[in-house]
Amino acid sequence: MIIDRRLFNQMLLLAGSNLSFPHPASAANDQPVRGGTLKVVYYPEPNQVVGINTSAGGPATIGPKIFDGLLTYDYALNPQPALATEWSIAPDGRVLTFTLRKGVKFSDGHDLTSEDVAFSISRLREAHPRGRITFQNVTEIETADPHIVKITLSKPSAPLLLALAASESPIVPKHIFERLKPNDDPAFDQIIGSGPFLLKEWVKGSHILLARNPAYWDAPKPYLDRIIFRFVSDPAARAAVLEAGEGDIGPNAVAFSDLERFEALPQFTVDTTVFAYGGPLQQLILNLDNDYLKNLKVRQAIAHAIDLEQLNAIVFYGYGQVSPTPISVVNTKYFDPTIKAATFDPKLANQLLDEAGYKRGAGGFRFKLRLTNNPYNPSAYSDFLKQALARIGIDATIQKFDFGSYVKTVYTDGAFDLSTESCGNFFDPSAGAQRLYWSKNIKKGLPFSNGAHYVNPQLDQILEDAASTLDESRRRTLFFEFQEIIARDLPIINLIAPPTIIIARKSVKNYATGGDGFLGNFAETYIDTKS
Repeated sequence: MIIDRRLFNQMLLLAGSNLSFPHPASAANDQPVRGGTLKVVYYPEPNQVVGINTSAGGPATIGPKIFDGLLTYDYALNPQPALATEWSIAPDGRVLTFTLRKGVKFSDGHDLTSEDVAFSISRLREAHPRGRITFQNVTEIETADPHIVKITLSKPSAPLLLALAASESPIVPKHIFERLKPNDDPAFDQIIGSGPFLLKEWVKGSHILLARNPAYWDAPKPYLDRIIFRFVSDPAARAAVLEAGEGDIGPNAVAFSDLERFEALPQFTVDTTVFAYGGPLQQLILNLDNDYLKNLKVRQAIAHAIDLEQLNAIVFYGYGQVSPTPISVVNTKYFDPTIKAATFDPKLANQLLDEAGYKRGAGGFRFKLRLTNNPYNPSAYSDFLKQALARIGIDATIQKFDFGSYVKTVYTDGAFDLSTESCGNFFDPSAGAQRLYWSKNIKKGLPFSNGAHYVNPQLDQILEDAASTLDESRRRTLFFEFQEIIARDLPIINLIAPPTIIIARKSVKNYATGGDGFLGNFAETYIDTKS
């Protein structure tokens, strides 16, 4: 690789430090088995499969099997070649140059060139909740050579080098996607990628079928003939599908109450690895357009009404971790351990609501709020919060939607008051955390953005400085200031770092070969018929 090592090491340090290293799934034999169908048990059904304008979990999981990124990453988040075979960074961090792999074609036969890369980055910068931050400093993308991409920045972007995986920044065909508006989802026949698999079938409410790309540039991969993502919403039904042999693998596939039983089954692996690309975190977003929630004392009361230890014990059976700041507790590099969750104190919560002028009325309630639930979260999440709020006189009406309706309700219509959300920090807080609090990320229709409509110019500057400095000590200081401000203002109450537990048959090999874990492309995955 051609790279300034000092600058590379600075940028590499920007990755979260809770890194995971090779685990049993990657310790396969030397002769992968070719052929077979991998049956993935999955939920919820996505409304699209390419993450060019969304950071939703479905596109981040399914998309990398169809679309490539410029780079991939090992378990320690060291960049590895993918579409880019070489890359260099100017000493001032403001120019990045990528050499593209020759001979790569999209599945419709068109060559993949620098024009496609430039278009993809521009679209991500415009329409992707994290891409708007990662690529915000891009001022020019040069494409004079079809195999050279030169990106010029107004100032350095700390997370950029780590944001080029297919799950985060997929490279899409310009000749297809330029016909679409930034927020438009592609039609079935427009889902054309260069990755190891092709989209062959999508039966709504049932499954997605991917087939081997016979022209994939990294021959003889992929090893699998097909992948079927079978959509099963009920955790008990997912467990039954796995045990019956109708499913091979799934992320968070069974209820937490079922994990001990699956750990005892000899044909399954229960993989609790925390992959470095993720930084899981779940939050309660407060809509600050609501007159009640504009009052800081009301927000403080809600925080004091939630027993996070009990939330983890009841909803996640103790497998998660209390994570009270906007930077996930699993990111030990930037997480501030001095900031504690609000004490569970219903008496204080009631007192704060009284002081705010909201006395209990008929039936013991003070006012009503709408509580939505991201369907990625267990339904018990909103049930727990409803009961917690009832104890302090807030009548929470639970709104449950399918995934597409949930996103529209929260991020387009703003028709919610409280929302249990799942927005991880990913590989860097500037990419994963900033999007939720940065006032420039208040944009109607932009999913997983600043849904609270929180505006704080001081915080904006802190976040922008953290995203553009390569001074590690300075970044840490800025991120600690960020966490202090959010703990004070409470536009979002941060709750739990949830587990991502993969249930897999022991015959499934190489399902997680790098730092992105299940978000990888499955090009190396195979089924060992001897296992």
